[in-house]
Amino acid sequence: QVQLVESGGGSVQVGDSLRLSCAAAGTPLRFNAMAWFRQASGKDREFVSSIRGTNGPTDYADAVKGRFSMSGDNAKNTVYLQMNDLKPEDTAIYYCAFGAWARVTRDKESWRYWGQGTQVTVSS
Repeated sequence: QVQLVESGGGSVQVGDSLRLSCAAAGTPLRFNAMAWFRQASGKDREFVSSIRGTNGPTDYADAVKGRFSMSGDNAKNTVYLQMNDLKPEDTAIYYCAFGAWARVTRDKESWRYWGQGTQVTVSS
């Protein structure tokens, strides 16, 4: 069993930055993979980014490429999502997800464990 706890969400203005954190318990992240998804009101949950281990290859959705950056810290068993130049369309609940190193995809069905989510609201 893997427990994930997100933090760092909030309400910001257009162009501001936020850093989300996802702390994991139950297994070392460096041997697995993590992802961030988001779900806006009335929409499906969509892929944002993924990372293999805590410092491995990353992948980003086109909508956030160049603005968001995912990284990790082995000592804290935590991954982060640095979000810069935020836009109103980034408003959503952000979820971190845990999965196997060999099964990193953009499909939410590939990810086995999920956090409770953290709200990000961007106002113009």
